[in-house]
Amino acid sequence: MTVTEGVPARVLQCTGADDPYPRPAGADRYTISEVAAVTGLTAHTLRWYERIGLMPHVDRSHTGQRRYRNRDLDWLAFVGRLRLTGMPVADMVRYAELVRLGDGTVEERRDLLLAHREDVRRRIDELADTLAVLDYKIDTYAGVAGAGAPAERMSEARP
Repeated sequence: MTVTEGVPARVLQCTGADDPYPRPAGADRYTISEVAAVTGLTAHTLRWYERIGLMPHVDRSHTGQRRYRNRDLDWLAFVGRLRLTGMPVADMVRYAELVRLGDGTVEERRDLLLAHREDVRRRIDELADTLAVLDYKIDTYAGVAGAGAPAERMSEARP
């Protein structure tokens, strides 16, 4: 099962997972430098992902060079989304392990994602509250500055 299998098209478009990185038409084999170029990740990061178990097995050429596939790019796009949400690396590695273990881990994967979603929602609420405070202060300063008050008076205003 791939990361994006069974995901509604609307969600894929929203996440960018249906075309996470521009790919040459018909290509399904990429070097580490090509993957680094299209993902913005460094070769060092890609090797590290592999070393810690975050990246599934990457095929190798007969000379030992890594050969990434489209499914690897899909996985990297998903991992990038998890990173954007602030998921700890240990949780991402655990999720990757569960995926490798197969369909018997679906419930555990779901539980991991549900717990993380709650954390993301809590942080979104905190950010919304913080944004409201910033908006209030900006509006306050705009009112003081708009009234032609001297700069000294603005510095006397509460923080």
